[in-house]
Amino acid sequence: MLKLYYAPGSCARASHIALREAGAEFELQLVDFAAAEQREEAYRQINPKGRVPALATDAGVLTETPALLAYIAQSFPHADLATLADPYEVARLQSFNAYLCATVHVAHAHIRRGERWADDPAAIAEMKRKAPEVMADCFQMIEDTFFTGPWVMGDGYTIADPYLFTLTLWLPAHRLDSASYPRVHEHKQRMLERPAVQAAITAEESR
Repeated sequence: MLKLYYAPGSCARASHIALREAGAEFELQLVDFAAAEQREEAYRQINPKGRVPALATDAGVLTETPALLAYIAQSFPHADLATLADPYEVARLQSFNAYLCATVHVAHAHIRRGERWADDPAAIAEMKRKAPEVMADCFQMIEDTFFTGPWVMGDGYTIADPYLFTLTLWLPAHRLDSASYPRVHEHKQRMLERPAVQAAITAEESR
């Protein structure tokens, strides 16, 4: 059985939702960030990066959200979470998810994890000051350029949707309101109505 290592509200939520949308059988394994469990040797043996998500499969452990989402879409094709038969559409989907991973997530991390890039307290403080501006620019680009609607890729729900939803929920940490981005905000509301999303949030908040 698949096992998803996660922390509540982290980017692992995207894979958690996707697994539920796919109807997969899986086990949830909490990684307690408050207790720094991600830095302990036991978890480092699973994911040397010391981060979530990690997905244990029969073939081995996968890390990085875009990789997990692609694995889920390909492993459960009946769920139709990606247009797998069309190379262009797959690449377009991966392009969006790569932007979330490499740009939006990194921008968010600057407000919480500045010590990854600097030791100088003044530099870290400047990162925290700048992060909301960068996040606002990222979401404005998503709103204006990347979002097709009603779902991220168009008419069909894909693995890009739980990923965008998860990162949209991080906006309040930057004193930003999703309502400033009407299409993104409407997407968030649509996501909150999905049973898989509700089940994932409930499961995470009950632990």
